[in-house]
Amino acid sequence: MTSTFRLDHRVALITGGGTGLGLGIATAMAQAGATVVIAGRRLEMLTQAVASIGPNADAIVHDVDQTELAPALVAEILRRHGRIDILVNNAGIHLKKPVQDITEAEFSRVISTHVLGAHALARACLPDMTARKDGVVINIASMAAIFGIPLVTAYSAAKCALVGMTRTMAVELGTQGVRVNAIAPGWIDSEMMRKAVDSDPDRKRKILGRTPLNRFGAASDIGAAAVYLASPAGSFVTGVVLPVDGGASIGF
Repeated sequence: MTSTFRLDHRVALITGGGTGLGLGIATAMAQAGATVVIAGRRLEMLTQAVASIGPNADAIVHDVDQTELAPALVAEILRRHGRIDILVNNAGIHLKKPVQDITEAEFSRVISTHVLGAHALARACLPDMTARKDGVVINIASMAAIFGIPLVTAYSAAKCALVGMTRTMAVELGTQGVRVNAIAPGWIDSEMMRKAVDSDPDRKRKILGRTPLNRFGAASDIGAAAVYLASPAGSFVTGVVLPVDGGASIGF
């Protein structure tokens, strides 16, 4: 049964893989046997991440906002590793502002990073995947795509679009051997999140009060979910948005 959850001989591209959730996903996939290629804007962070992940890791500097460079990134990975079996669209940016204060440029940048960047990389990876009739795309969505959270209109719009894209791609690509799913993380423990909630005890109580497991998650929880969706164990799962949130999306 253990081998059902293995990713041996698979190559995974993870955007935003140098820190946070992306690093958690890359680490979990490498531990499951995959060769992981992490992409991000900061070489120093990528170098540190590769060192922490181990010998199954590689890194390439790439900005998902530069959508015209997606084919070159994919071509370089194919040159180095021969294939791309798994694409994880994780890179993203956040914007917390009242809806009336968000500029068109700010809104467009959030959409570009989350939606256009994900589409560009999927479009670049799909020829190799569909030719082999074997591929997995995992989009990292958010609780903001499931219920309303104030002050994150642009971010919520982007994540809702990503969920819609996930479902449509799953239907369109299923017969071509490509599965497409999304993960909607809940509140995941990180330095940034601790900084936010430690200075706002009411917010912390509100989050934990609506989370049945009464704790924050870890990046490794998202990594484990991604491994499942990418592995043979998830071979009959496509078009799903999987909340990994300690029950927050169903909590009272």
